[in-house]
Amino acid sequence: MSEVLAFFPSGDMILYLVVMGFMAAFIDSVVGGGGLISVPTLLAAGLNPVLALGTNKAAAVMGAATGAFTFFRSGKVDMSLMKYLFPAAFLGSIGGVIVLRQIPPDFLRPLVVVLLVVVTLYSVFKKEWGKENTYGGLTPTILRLSILASTVIGFYDGFFGPGAGSFLLFSFLLIGFDFVRAAANARAINFASNLGSVLFFIAIGEVDFSYSIPMGLSMIVGAQCGARVALAKGAAYVRPLFLIVTSVMIGKQIYTLICG
Repeated sequence: MSEVLAFFPSGDMILYLVVMGFMAAFIDSVVGGGGLISVPTLLAAGLNPVLALGTNKAAAVMGAATGAFTFFRSGKVDMSLMKYLFPAAFLGSIGGVIVLRQIPPDFLRPLVVVLLVVVTLYSVFKKEWGKENTYGGLTPTILRLSILASTVIGFYDGFFGPGAGSFLLFSFLLIGFDFVRAAANARAINFASNLGSVLFFIAIGEVDFSYSIPMGLSMIVGAQCGARVALAKGAAYVRPLFLIVTSVMIGKQIYTLICG
């Protein structure tokens, strides 16, 4: 009996996972960046880096599915795009996890900092950007660029991850979606990348379900709350949260670069 009980985290640990998982999913369902909370939470719980990434994906996929479904029910997800972009991100993320097993991803950190700075500054100076939906429909150029972006960001999400949700949101803003619709479509694609990577992490045995299940269940609630608040508050809420989260991510990546 003691061996069975030892498999499960303690009550304090479960509470810790639940609280942090809720916070991570609430933010992630709107603008991405939830991994800034959930991955350090799992590392602090004693998991090694690869196991923490796999366990985080197993939890995050529950929140991502919930957030995507909530946005889908609201009619904010563009299904004409999703039928192309979902499989692209799914396959890209599997490729990212495969490469992760061969190459440490830390060399990407300086590039991620630069990209996050560009994304944040662009969003700051284009103050009217994302307030109204100007997306004019699917064209061959938009389709090709969107498939490329989803594949690359999906690969990045499986390989490294920080900022993937924010990069997705930014890419949808670029083609004319307002902040809420961009968040909705980004959440659907992020679900695809999480799903692809977690299936591979499970296949190679790098998921601790005793941690991912309680965290994932709280992420379901957090993601639903975050998506509903975004739908109710609109761009006036999503835009500043996006800027705050990307700024925090920049600081976190710079700190890691300097301090290790």
